[in-house]
Amino acid sequence: MATRIQQKASSALPDFLQFNDLASETAGGRVIFATDEWFAPAHNLLKRDTPEFIASAFTEFGKWMDGWESRRKRIPGHDWCIIELGVPGVVYGVDIDTSFFTGNYSPSASLQAACLERPPALSLKGDRTGMAASEEQLQLAAMLNSEVWEELVPVTQLEPGYSDTCHNYFPVTSSKRVTHVRLNMFPDGGISRLRVYGVGQRDWSLVSPQEQVDLVAVVNGGVCLGYTDAHFGHPRNMIGLGRAPNMGDGWETARRLDRPAVLKMDEQGILQVPGSEWAVFRLGHPGVISNIEIDTNHFKGNFPDSCRLEVCSLTGEEEEQCVSKKWTGEPPGGWRTLLPPQKLQAHHRHMYSGESVVGCGQVSHVRLVIAPDGGVSRLRLWGHITPEPSGQSVIPPKTKSKL
Repeated sequence: MATRIQQKASSALPDFLQFNDLASETAGGRVIFATDEWFAPAHNLLKRDTPEFIASAFTEFGKWMDGWESRRKRIPGHDWCIIELGVPGVVYGVDIDTSFFTGNYSPSASLQAACLERPPALSLKGDRTGMAASEEQLQLAAMLNSEVWEELVPVTQLEPGYSDTCHNYFPVTSSKRVTHVRLNMFPDGGISRLRVYGVGQRDWSLVSPQEQVDLVAVVNGGVCLGYTDAHFGHPRNMIGLGRAPNMGDGWETARRLDRPAVLKMDEQGILQVPGSEWAVFRLGHPGVISNIEIDTNHFKGNFPDSCRLEVCSLTGEEEEQCVSKKWTGEPPGGWRTLLPPQKLQAHHRHMYSGESVVGCGQVSHVRLVIAPDGGVSRLRLWGHITPEPSGQSVIPPKTKSKL
């Protein structure tokens, strides 16, 4: 078995990779239509895990591949599929990953998108290896007129699935809300993964100011805007759906090298260490936070010793300045303490409310600080929304998306 171990320097990676993958199966994304899935089914496109290759693996239809691969086309047309995003929102960038598809990758691809008021009457179930769309499915798909959907990525030549060429990154400039995307292969071939990076967008006019909402959840538009370290897992995982299924679905840093040779603790039982790690999030909507959950589920020998939460309230312009400075220094008005330092436990759901949570009023951004290092699976910030301050934008303009 082989896996991707080579990675480009972080400075060469596009900024939009820090946003959420709105199409991932872990966010609820699903393939609802595909013209052909002979060698490998289209639902593989949305797997959270990186692609793998098993040289000895074959099915009755041919070589097993960890992606979507259609048969060699011998009829007019090209292959395409429709994906329902798990989290509707604004798309900032796309990764069409051809990992391990070297002599069988799709030569070119494009991506189209639409915001549909009603879910289409289309769905795919079970293992569809060796199958193609039925006449009924083709007719239902034709009713969507997806061939004229807005083009997010024009027809572009793809690179083969070698470790240094497999990621085909495309920035997206459209600021429209998207619920579904159409991935086109020209004319056929294989693609291992499709990542649709963006920010969830909820219709907040339907939410009562008295309703308790997880203000940082990915489904409500929460997004990570900066962090110190993500060696084993990205901070954006903490705002995903449900509880983490395993340790890989959380934020985990490397071990800090400035840890004292002999560890000591204060009178509260918190280790005295010189360093810490942090991650900054923009809430899906400005609000007042009253209940906090910090879950170290699955982190048993690598949970943080302690944590604290800090908040601030920023306009879109102020956020842009902080992002450009990579959150060094204090934001305008400084960070305020929402949750004082707390001793954490392994594999445990920590709940804070009442007097444990400092009243900070309306806030728009939060910073989770852990010491000295380690992993957190989920962060939940429950509260109620408040009117947006003048000049503040829930979804910033595309010109302000650079991280």
